[in-house]
Amino acid sequence: MSFVRVLILGTSLALLAACTAPQPGETVDGIFDPYEADNRKAHAVNLKLDEKLLRPAGKGYANVVPDGAQVAVANFADTLSLPQTVVNQTLQGKLDRAGRNTLRFVLNAVVGLGGFFDAASELGIGPEHSDFGETLAVWGVREGAYTELPILGPGTERDQAGRFVDFFTNPLSYVIPTPERHIITGSKIADGVGRRGQLSDTVDALLYESADSYAQVRSVYLQNRRYTLGEDDPGADLDLGLDTEGF
Repeated sequence: MSFVRVLILGTSLALLAACTAPQPGETVDGIFDPYEADNRKAHAVNLKLDEKLLRPAGKGYANVVPDGAQVAVANFADTLSLPQTVVNQTLQGKLDRAGRNTLRFVLNAVVGLGGFFDAASELGIGPEHSDFGETLAVWGVREGAYTELPILGPGTERDQAGRFVDFFTNPLSYVIPTPERHIITGSKIADGVGRRGQLSDTVDALLYESADSYAQVRSVYLQNRRYTLGEDDPGADLDLGLDTEGF
């Protein structure tokens, strides 16, 4: 599937999804969740996956892998994701940021020994991420209804369409040979497991100690996402800094 076709398909899906506009009285505190019954079923699946797989893997990773190695893996995953960030920032018209992240990628790939060391941050070029969901927001696509999907986790209709496009928009996946390109996916998985272990106490409290983990995850996701995108959100006063993708 070509890059342009993916963009057109993803944008079309997002536009169709965003047409799901809330009717008067259908939102509570800025939350539009017409698919709640199905979302809760998906949440139950994600909760079971976390309990049986991601949670123990994360704790094992945090306990077994040395801190320095965890940082190196996180840096490597960040470096491999930078070309995708550059693509999205270019599509958003943020050419200055795209240029900074291109420089960050080159520095970390070359000086940082393939990305295992964050040489760019030492020079004042810190990490910055973007995705196609943000690109759609910049283009004026509305977020649509809240959704939660198995494995992919919480999102809005706009963000879920953006995730579909993000599967195909990392330029590295088109230039790295087939066996080696799986390193991109592997690094993301390893980094995700590592972050689950590092945030174990916070995530456990959110998923297993709250009276309604579904409502808590929904609230955290929407507040954090809207804050990141600079969109208005009733009650969202700060960036919670918690990645709930996959829960």
